[in-house]
Amino acid sequence: MSNGTQAVKTQAVKWPTWRSELHSMKVTIRRVGNSLGLIIPKSVIDAWGVDEGDQLEVTSRGIRPPGRAGLSSEALDDLKRSISLAVVRRFTPREIRAQIPANLRRWRGQGAWVSAYDEWQAIAKRGDDGELFAAMLGRDDTATRLRESMPFVGLLPQAEVRRLHEEAAG
Repeated sequence: MSNGTQAVKTQAVKWPTWRSELHSMKVTIRRVGNSLGLIIPKSVIDAWGVDEGDQLEVTSRGIRPPGRAGLSSEALDDLKRSISLAVVRRFTPREIRAQIPANLRRWRGQGAWVSAYDEWQAIAKRGDDGELFAAMLGRDDTATRLRESMPFVGLLPQAEVRRLHEEAAG
């Protein structure tokens, strides 16, 4: 600013604690030397188990201590099965199969293609509901591998997907 004062922005920042509770509080962005910084309340620092010099992860969804947000491969597949189940509960097999090629065409055009997409494409073309549900909800190795590349994204509202992610995080 021209009068020598600095603008200070205040934003609500959400972060999970080690107890997986979601806290929301306002923190102020302040000038620290030539940079900008946040002052995080001591209660949050203590709950995270971090101290001066430790690193935090910053994403578009918030700030968190490193290593606490990652899910094991089993937990990640449980999350993907939960998303698949929510899709199956909300949409008909025909609606799900209609979404699959639309996403696959878009991803191919963007140069993002993995072999599992060929399998999903074949499943959608065959029109077998049992095969579709087995790929989406099964616990075998093939279903687990196919769920790593789910081409029916976009069917669920983002709020529902976010809720499922938060539940999986604990």
